[in-house]
Amino acid sequence: MTSPILVTGGTGTLGSLVVPKLRAAGRDVRIVSRHAHPDEPGIAFAVGDLLTGDGLDAALAGVETVVHIAGAAKGDETVARNLVAAARKAGVRHLVHVSAIGVDTVPLAWFRMKLAAERAIVDSGIPYTVLRPAQFHSLTLLVMEKMTKMPVVPAPGGMRWQPVDPRDVADRLAELALGEPAGLVPDLAGPTVYSMGELARSYLAARGKRRPLLPLHLPGKVGRAYRGGDNLALGERTTVGHRSWEVYLAEHTGAHTAGSRTAT
Repeated sequence: MTSPILVTGGTGTLGSLVVPKLRAAGRDVRIVSRHAHPDEPGIAFAVGDLLTGDGLDAALAGVETVVHIAGAAKGDETVARNLVAAARKAGVRHLVHVSAIGVDTVPLAWFRMKLAAERAIVDSGIPYTVLRPAQFHSLTLLVMEKMTKMPVVPAPGGMRWQPVDPRDVADRLAELALGEPAGLVPDLAGPTVYSMGELARSYLAARGKRRPLLPLHLPGKVGRAYRGGDNLALGERTTVGHRSWEVYLAEHTGAHTAGSRTAT
C-alpha cells in the first residue's frame, strides 16, 4: 500500500489547491490540523499542533513524503524544527517545503524568519525539495484592497512585485511532491513585473474607483533591496507561471481587463 502524503496547511489558500491535485494523482492525503475535521474519501485529518509539536508523531506515522505549506506571521522556524524532529522519527524520505523569493536577500524580519525555517529543512538530514514562490495574487489583492481604502494611495518608488497565481504554485508543488527530492528548485513567479503604482491603478480601475497616488521613497537597506529587485525572479533559475494578475483580478472583481501587459 502506498503511504499517504502528509500536508501541513492543507486547509489554507495554497494547501486547499494542492490536496485535490495529489488526490487526482491517486495519492491518499493526511492533513495535520489543530482542530478535528471529518475525514473525506482519500483525505484523513490528524490533530496536531505544529507550534508545540503535540500530536506530530502520530500524524507522521507511516508517512514518507511531507508537503510543508503551513506558515504564519511568526513562529515558522519553531514549526519547521518540530516538524523535522517528528519526520526523522517517522523515517520520512522527502520533505517538500514552501519558502519565498527573497528570504536570503531582503532584510525584513518576516524574510529572516522564512529563511530560518528553510534552513531547518535543508539542515535536517532528510532529502528535501524547497520551492521559493513570489507573492501570491491573493496577497496582492488583499494589499491593494487595504491600500486603496486610503484617500491617497501610497506608491513606494522602486518597489516591484512579480505576483504568481496560487494555482500555478499548487501545480508545481504537487509535481514536486510526486517526484524525487530535488533540493532548491528554480524560483516560481508570475509572468509580469509590476510597480506598486501599476498594481494600485489596475485594482482601482477594476473597482471603478479613482484615487491619487503618492510616490514614496523607501530608505535604507530595505529600499535598496527592493530597488535592486531582490524579491523578483529575474535570473536563469526561474519558472514562470502562466496565470496573470489581470486575469486573477478580473475573476475576483468581476471586471473585464484589456489583458496582460508585456512582461518586464
